[in-house]
Amino acid sequence: MIRAEGFEFKARNRRPPTDPVNALLSFGYALLRHDVQGAVNIVGFDPYLGYLHLQRYGRPGLALDLMEEFRPLVVDAMVLSAINKRSLTPADFTTEPVSRAVSLTQEALKILLRLYEQKKQSKFKHPVMGRQCTYQEAFEIQARLLAKYLMGETDKYPPLVLK
Repeated sequence: MIRAEGFEFKARNRRPPTDPVNALLSFGYALLRHDVQGAVNIVGFDPYLGYLHLQRYGRPGLALDLMEEFRPLVVDAMVLSAINKRSLTPADFTTEPVSRAVSLTQEALKILLRLYEQKKQSKFKHPVMGRQCTYQEAFEIQARLLAKYLMGETDKYPPLVLK
């Protein structure tokens, strides 16, 4: 799926990411987790009580659970687009010599933040709501749909699946 020279993806690695693609994914997932956790808070859930991710002190399990359905739609798509459209190049990354950790330059961070914000504000037709919404709005919609399921108002939780 990666068509730009200088980028390759063999496997997911983090803490620290050791290649540009993993650095982009890690930063994008951190942004997404923050936004989904905000939606979880708005709905009134405790973001630390998840159902898929193990409970660990300081780990927002519910936010991590809910963000799973948004990873490919928001972050993975944004990262692939940034690489393939050459919004970012291998020169936009630095490698720490001892740990081999790869990070984005300050200029690349600005580009990635702008691309993430654009992706969050892009619109699509929500399959359950039947109307146009942004991904930013969908974070809260999905949290509210989860609340309806947990309160017994619906028979099942409808994850966000786009075709």
